[in-house]
Amino acid sequence: MVYIAPAGIVLCGCVADGDSTRDGPKRANVGLFAFLWDEIASSLGNGGEMLVLLNSGYEEMSREAARIVAGTVRSKPNATLGLATGSTTVGMYKELARLHQEQGLDFSKVITFNLDEYLGLAAEHPQSFHCFMRENFFTHVNVASKNIHIPDGTIGGDYEEYCAAYERAIREAGGIDLQILGIGRNGHIGFNEPTSSFGSRTRLKVLTNETIEDNRKFFGAGEEMPQCAITMGIGTILEAKRILLLATGAAKAETVAEAIEGPITASVTASCLQLHPDVTFVIDEAAGARLKQRDYYRRVMEMTARFTPNRLS
Repeated sequence: MVYIAPAGIVLCGCVADGDSTRDGPKRANVGLFAFLWDEIASSLGNGGEMLVLLNSGYEEMSREAARIVAGTVRSKPNATLGLATGSTTVGMYKELARLHQEQGLDFSKVITFNLDEYLGLAAEHPQSFHCFMRENFFTHVNVASKNIHIPDGTIGGDYEEYCAAYERAIREAGGIDLQILGIGRNGHIGFNEPTSSFGSRTRLKVLTNETIEDNRKFFGAGEEMPQCAITMGIGTILEAKRILLLATGAAKAETVAEAIEGPITASVTASCLQLHPDVTFVIDEAAGARLKQRDYYRRVMEMTARFTPNRLS
């Protein structure tokens, strides 16, 4: 089911990155505010609605997300997809694999760019995002290996040049047509932790203690946890033509509400998505439990299906 979030925009606490690859104190990003206002004007000019799809549970949410991804691939066989990892996305990837195997959904011309990777983990490490993508998606569909891009967690030396090359590769592919996201308990998208600049690009990012503890369960007892990651920046994410964010479970309810209905703030980096003209939250009832305008969203769903059904595809 589809709902549209309120179009109110409030800016709050947008600051420059404190964890860039360069040394030095936080600096105000003067160009950031011009960028934000350009995004606001663009969003208002294009409708600016944030669609919210509330689903009964995880399986329905996964099918709905897969339906949207499949629609993108069918309408543009050489689409560029921005991919995410994490337990929330597993069901979506499973359904996409089923659509490929049973209905012939063709990924042979699709190009993919993953959001992030832990620094220090080789592609063969069982907790690397390379491994996650192989096990949950790539070995089950026909994406060409030459078209798969995931940040290299083993790089050393000139991180800035490596990250700039990742950005160039995205541009050379024509930009991202559909960017898939999860959301962290502290509101991060990718590994853009709180206080990340809304103009940030792919870079080396220091992880917060909260993120490290949330992910510790995936690593063995006594195994050292990665402290940093390479991640697409918020500016990179906002340049995608369409964005799809998945969230499930009561633990994400407060963060989801802040991202959709709260002020736009660097303290909850997912709130930047309010600036994007074509973003869809696909969430289950538990993740949407703190939304204040739920009844209104239900009415909006009915009107959207009646008057602008193309928004639901």
